[in-house]
Amino acid sequence: MRNVRLEENTQFTFVDSKFDKLFLAIGSCECHGEHLPFGCDSLVSHQIALDLAERFNDAVVAPPLWFGMSQHYRHQPMCLSLSDDTVTRAVRELLDSALYWGIKKVLIVNGHDGNIAPIEIAARDFKVQNPDFGLAVLDAWWVTAGNLLPKDTFEVWNGLGHGGEGETSIGLSIFPELCDMSRAKGQVPEFDSNVKLVWNFEELTPYGASGDPTKATKEKGDAMRKVLVDYLEKYIRHMDGQNWRYGVVK
Repeated sequence: MRNVRLEENTQFTFVDSKFDKLFLAIGSCECHGEHLPFGCDSLVSHQIALDLAERFNDAVVAPPLWFGMSQHYRHQPMCLSLSDDTVTRAVRELLDSALYWGIKKVLIVNGHDGNIAPIEIAARDFKVQNPDFGLAVLDAWWVTAGNLLPKDTFEVWNGLGHGGEGETSIGLSIFPELCDMSRAKGQVPEFDSNVKLVWNFEELTPYGASGDPTKATKEKGDAMRKVLVDYLEKYIRHMDGQNWRYGVVK
């Protein structure tokens, strides 16, 4: 039986399965308030990748990268952070490894805001050096889910927040046994939509979480998970049909 987890494959099963696509999940180890586990970002991004790979016959999912650039969250325990440069190098070297073994289509599913810039740098550099490689990035699933779902799905801040309504909801969908809703609390910071004020997380909330996790439900998380995977499946099939290149709007 085909197994989409790369770490559980053998040399024989990998070659026999004829995988041509790799899904790479990248997360972090950091505080998400008192109610969510430190590995939340990796657990979520990896499960999205697994759900997606199950819909294809030629996709395999790499083990998640459990650490990211989390220095802006280090005021709360137990943050284990890499630097921007280290994350950039790690992503670049993983892409190099995939290419070496004949994988020329990669989707990166990112689960953590601090990884967005390092992934972008690594992806741009790699693509310049390997123009025939197919490379796509879902850099902020929490924003994408909010864009895809009906506007009345979330009650506070369109579900946004670190450990907020949306992230807690998808946690309740994927790993409910690790969520302690009796300790859920957060607050919504003021943001300007046009100019970004650079922050350390302790400036935004004293709780280790922002947004309102008390509004989270498993049903909202199930809906987020489904809409994301449905969208990504459609996207990947479209990319496969045009060799992972941009089309032309007619």
